[in-house]
Amino acid sequence: MTSTSTPQAPYKQLRRPVTDRMIAGVASGVGRYFAADPNLVRVVFAVATLLTGGLAALAYPIMWFLMPEEPAGAPAWPHPA
Repeated sequence: MTSTSTPQAPYKQLRRPVTDRMIAGVASGVGRYFAADPNLVRVVFAVATLLTGGLAALAYPIMWFLMPEEPAGAPAWPHPA
């Protein structure tokens, strides 16, 4: 029996998308990974920055550096049904 579904990665990948980004795509990548709205991730990040006295703001450039950019031909995660 053959499968007609689209090819998918065997696991979720934390990557910065090239299409749905505001600055570097960190919030969008985290939102895709956890199946959450990127705007919600941005708000949580802003609140965490305020509550930690700016310490959480250091996480953004670190994540920008560590998260690989999504390849141009890669399908967006989560894959459409």
